[in-house]
Amino acid sequence: MSSILVTGANRGLGLEFARQYATDGWRVVACCRHPDQARELAQLAAQHENISVHALDVENHKQIDALAHELRDTPIDILLNNAGVYGGGEDESFGTLNYQSWEREFRINTMAAAKMTEAFVSHVARSEKKLIAAISSLMGSMGDNGSGGSYLYRSSKAALNAVMVSLAHDLKARKVGALVLHPGWVKTDMGGANAEITAEKSVRGMRKVMGDFTLRDTGRFMAYDGTELPW
Repeated sequence: MSSILVTGANRGLGLEFARQYATDGWRVVACCRHPDQARELAQLAAQHENISVHALDVENHKQIDALAHELRDTPIDILLNNAGVYGGGEDESFGTLNYQSWEREFRINTMAAAKMTEAFVSHVARSEKKLIAAISSLMGSMGDNGSGGSYLYRSSKAALNAVMVSLAHDLKARKVGALVLHPGWVKTDMGGANAEITAEKSVRGMRKVMGDFTLRDTGRFMAYDGTELPW
């Protein structure tokens, strides 16, 4: 049975990834900070015996190491770094930047993907697919930035992109790939009600991109519809 580990699986894209992969018969390791409060994820897990739910705060490196040890005998075909935050409001605007919030966005949006990879790379290397993916954003593209603003989020996602490209180089000898994904503007708590596409459509598209992935694609920045994006 193929397997995927999803961070931030309690809502939005993470929950939809868990739903779709579980429905297709994958083993899903669904991680979130507070499983006792993740009602929709609990309901989904009750419907699918191939979902296991684990408490994981990606800011907590000891928790990451502990989960990696707990799953030490489990190959993971796709390690999906999905957990992320967007501060929004004045915190993201020049002149009122919140530097404590900026540090937190970096810990969650950037550093967590690196730490998760360090902890789980051996699990991925033992699998068939051997893929580490990260949910980034077109807002992390410097080539596409035509409006400014969103300093915290843009910089943390641009840094995530840089981390993933370095991983693509460093892990290629182990035949482990790294892929950066842009989900589009999605109707989630983060994307808002005015967003362009549903989580179901976004996830289905990203699943196809990951499903078609081969090692020669490592280090690419891809949109949910298969379009390659500028850095």
